[in-house]
Amino acid sequence: MCMGSGVCAGIAPDLYRLGDEDRAEPVDGLIPPDERALDAADSCPAAAILVRDGTRLIGPRH
Repeated sequence: MCMGSGVCAGIAPDLYRLGDEDRAEPVDGLIPPDERALDAADSCPAAAILVRDGTRLIGPRH
């Protein structure tokens, strides 16, 4: 679903980066469900980031 806008990498460069084929990817496998991850999920124009706390979906928040 990622369209490679880079918004997530701009918001949380320690969590996301633009990888090969201009698609965003996590810097390190699993990302903690914290405020930075939620902000990135909220801002993703493709709604490609889902944030879970265990099995509960907590983001995006809209």
